[in-house]
Amino acid sequence: MEPELQQSTTSSGSHGPKAFGLVHMVLFSVSAILVADTVATSAAIGVQGLTWWVILAVLFFIPYGFVTAELGAAWPDEGGIYVWVREALGPRVGSITAWLYWVNVAYWAPSVFVLFAGTLAAVFWPGMSLLWQEIIVVALIWAVVVIGILPLTLTKWVPSVSAAVKVIVLVALGVVGAAFAIKNGTANSFALSEWKPTWSGTWSYLPIVIYSFMGFELMSSAGDAIREPKRDVPKMIVAAGAAILAVYMFATFGILASLKLDNLSIVTGIADAMKLSFDSVLVGWGWLYNIVIIGLLFTFVGNMVTWSIGANHSMAATGLDKTAPGVFGHVNRRFKTPDYTFVLWGVVATIVTLLNYALFGTKENIFWTIFALSSIVFLLPYLLMFPSLIVLRFKRPDQPRPYVVPLGRLGVWLWPLLCEAGIVFTLVLFFWVVPEDVPRSTFWGITVGGTIVSILIGWWLSLRSRTRDK
Repeated sequence: MEPELQQSTTSSGSHGPKAFGLVHMVLFSVSAILVADTVATSAAIGVQGLTWWVILAVLFFIPYGFVTAELGAAWPDEGGIYVWVREALGPRVGSITAWLYWVNVAYWAPSVFVLFAGTLAAVFWPGMSLLWQEIIVVALIWAVVVIGILPLTLTKWVPSVSAAVKVIVLVALGVVGAAFAIKNGTANSFALSEWKPTWSGTWSYLPIVIYSFMGFELMSSAGDAIREPKRDVPKMIVAAGAAILAVYMFATFGILASLKLDNLSIVTGIADAMKLSFDSVLVGWGWLYNIVIIGLLFTFVGNMVTWSIGANHSMAATGLDKTAPGVFGHVNRRFKTPDYTFVLWGVVATIVTLLNYALFGTKENIFWTIFALSSIVFLLPYLLMFPSLIVLRFKRPDQPRPYVVPLGRLGVWLWPLLCEAGIVFTLVLFFWVVPEDVPRSTFWGITVGGTIVSILIGWWLSLRSRTRDK
């Protein structure tokens, strides 16, 4: 049967129910941006990492929020980043942007679920083989596909509940870490000299901080399901941004307060830190520790549901606009969701999982290699998104803008350029940092080769579309 196509000039997608009010938008964004899977890695920077959180929040996170708020309020159509780049640089470039945004989430899902399986093994199933962990990763990928195809009126509760649980788990990590420090002293020195930002030992994990800030635009990917996008998008960014930065820093403190850097694993760091704190401060409360870890595992799933919804709806918008093959625009008749796009997403994620488990022998190397590839592909669309603000100010000056970036004309150039510099800096470091015991040629074969192949496929898909740049 041929895919069911719908014409769309605004990328409004399936025109389903208005499922998102301000509260759900804030929770959705917290669920998307606040990613527990990177907290342990960012803690590996050390105490100075807390200073870097603040520095990069000022130089990147806040400007990023300004840019996204203007674009999201002015172009609230479903498709988000795809719509903004399409309007600024044309449908073909928009299509490639949406493709990269979509496929990176398919690359990223395996790395998140590697953490899920690794944490599950460390806490509940010691000695679990890598084969069983691989099976769990693949099963979780397809669970996300099934959830994503369900109607947004149901699936919106997964990101919302995940956001609440994620905040509880990460705040609990900070609280028990503080309790551990009060009773035993901090595992790492928090002397003023340790807060001074340096490059020594930092640059390898510093990209994680910028990466952990990404996702403000995700809510606009489902813009047609937002009740009052022009009013609520800027409010969402302020509320969600403040909460996210505070929780990230407190959780990082919790790990550093209880777990020595030399013993920190980027896969099981959160579980290890909590175990030490619970054993020291809450003796006999092992059952509560188990509940917290179950909550942590749920946040991994909730996070991927959140990102898969945003990425698949963005990609579906290209199919509806015919700037990509129509299969991406197929809409489930019953649920009004992009079902074929979700299934294709699951296939790509499964292939990435099987390939990486076949190539690498430890869960740490599997995690970092997949994560690096997904992060590089993920960040490429932003190289186009941030300049779109500048282009659209000149190209579409009459477009109603309920929110505009601060500092007038200076801000139009300053905020996108700061963000662009942050993305370039992060991309360079992701390419350069190679996991221990992984040959540089193998790592670059996956990251550089995977990135080139991803870009070429996106270009090929745009060539097959029915819409052409005018």
